[in-house]
Amino acid sequence: MKIEDYALIGDCHTAALVGRNGSIDWLCWPRFDSPACFAALLGSGDNGFWKISPVAERYSAKRHYRPGTLVLETEFETAEGAVSLIDFMPARSGQADLVRIVVGRRGRVAMQTEGVLRFDYGSAVPWVTLGADRHSARAIAGPDQTLLCSPVPLENRDRRTCGRFEIAAGESAAFVLTHSASHLETPRRVDPQKALADTEAFWTEWSGRCKVNGPWADAVCRSLITLKALTYAPTGGIVAAPTTSLPEKIGGVRNWDYRHCWLRDATLTLLSLMNAGYYDEAQAWREWLVRAVAGSPEQMQIMYGLAGERRLTEWELPWLAGYEGSAPVRIGNAAAAQLQLDVYGELMDALYQACKGGLARHDIAWGLQRSLLKHLTDAWIRPDEGIWEVRSAPRHFTHSKIMAWLAFDRGIKMVEAFQLKAPVERWRELRARIHADVCERGFSTRRNAFVQSYGCDELDASLLQIAITGFLPAQDPRVVSTVEAIRRDLTVDGLVMRYHTHESVDGLPPGEGVFLACTFWLADNLCMQGRWDEAKALFERLVGLTNDVGLLAEEYDPVAKRFLGNFPQAFSHVALVNTAMNLGGREKPAEQRAEKKAA
Repeated sequence: MKIEDYALIGDCHTAALVGRNGSIDWLCWPRFDSPACFAALLGSGDNGFWKISPVAERYSAKRHYRPGTLVLETEFETAEGAVSLIDFMPARSGQADLVRIVVGRRGRVAMQTEGVLRFDYGSAVPWVTLGADRHSARAIAGPDQTLLCSPVPLENRDRRTCGRFEIAAGESAAFVLTHSASHLETPRRVDPQKALADTEAFWTEWSGRCKVNGPWADAVCRSLITLKALTYAPTGGIVAAPTTSLPEKIGGVRNWDYRHCWLRDATLTLLSLMNAGYYDEAQAWREWLVRAVAGSPEQMQIMYGLAGERRLTEWELPWLAGYEGSAPVRIGNAAAAQLQLDVYGELMDALYQACKGGLARHDIAWGLQRSLLKHLTDAWIRPDEGIWEVRSAPRHFTHSKIMAWLAFDRGIKMVEAFQLKAPVERWRELRARIHADVCERGFSTRRNAFVQSYGCDELDASLLQIAITGFLPAQDPRVVSTVEAIRRDLTVDGLVMRYHTHESVDGLPPGEGVFLACTFWLADNLCMQGRWDEAKALFERLVGLTNDVGLLAEEYDPVAKRFLGNFPQAFSHVALVNTAMNLGGREKPAEQRAEKKAA
């Protein structure tokens, strides 16, 4: 299936992707980055899946989330009748459960359940035993076990666990798959109907606290629910996506593991949560940030694990062919070891916005911030790998220098707003020096635009952050001409690419889709320039790219008209929320960040 044919369910520890055909093809247990995994999405059916669908070869399928929830309902229609498949993951209570309830709506429909249980990213074939009454199947391999409880008899056939049944109007059949450590006792059985009621109540209460109104309230609410689902509840960390290695080009090698937490997303994520009224989640995210980066400033990473883990060693899975043959499939992310100066500005801005937005000031955080700026005093002049994590030689990326400026700017603003002690005069001197350096070396008079790195003429969508961060006003002629250059030379069908990919730029073969978050940034710039009609039209087009259940991937192919990259993508949904607020909210994130500059 195409990436957009999947929907998300989750329990704020992990998540699963459910296809419109009733097949769960991706699921890592017990947390987002675990190897106990259904991996058919990246390999084949032999790498693990679980499908519930009509027996009939021809049927139609429509689906939706129950309003304000992460409970997915798919309606299958056949010539004989109609059934609904309700998929969800209940809140954790010591074990990880996945519940699938089949409900008869009309007539009588023959159904089937078929599963291939696999662990270790789809490579480990477990030992599967059926219960005495054949209404359960227990699978064990190494440290993992699952228990499938079924309302219908099961059989093991060709390494598949299968069952057939019929559902008439008014009848229901509930299946529960539970994961636990294999050394523990058999997992306790879940009451499916109670779990459904509790899960629906949880999400309805949570989404009901959203303060966002207006014409795009539904899209914003769905994006916020998605962000909540991508939160690892025990720590407050938010994964960039629940998947790995969904390609940025079909058949290409730009396939990365996004099941980690990036500092780069910090400020916009924080503002989207606070502005929507979710201060508990914002507080948890801020606390995760402080814990993750605590330590030696020169060791700060661009990303961490769900609990702040630092060792994210990248390796490849040769037994998985990759999505539509897009190899290699990677686990871990070598970019964690890169120098990317922009994260210093991102962290400083996030902690400043948290305090300005009403979260209590964190005394440990201020000490950490001072140490980071002390390190950045010398580090800002170094070349780095930049926001897009290039795998070629480091360069002096313009965006990285702008974010170094932002780091000192936010340190100064913290001192001014909260009467803190710091070498603020030294910071003001550095802020002015970096600003002048960027304006002199990062702007190309030939292109009449800011460029990707010093000494080159390449454009880069990250430069759309110039006005959003407050480095220069949105109406500054250099900003206006940069935005126009990006619209003219860095778009496909009006949607923004990150940059023109080729090996000399980033060390990888060329080719990828347009980057959805960057296109939202373009809409933000149009807002800030007062071009409301253009901004609104672009935003509504982006909202129109969401799939049938309101989800976005990282990228989009405007020629093939399909999603690319990991899915669903937190960065895309954060950008949707913030642009909607910039267009019509009382709190406008672009204005919150772009305070009057004191260069």
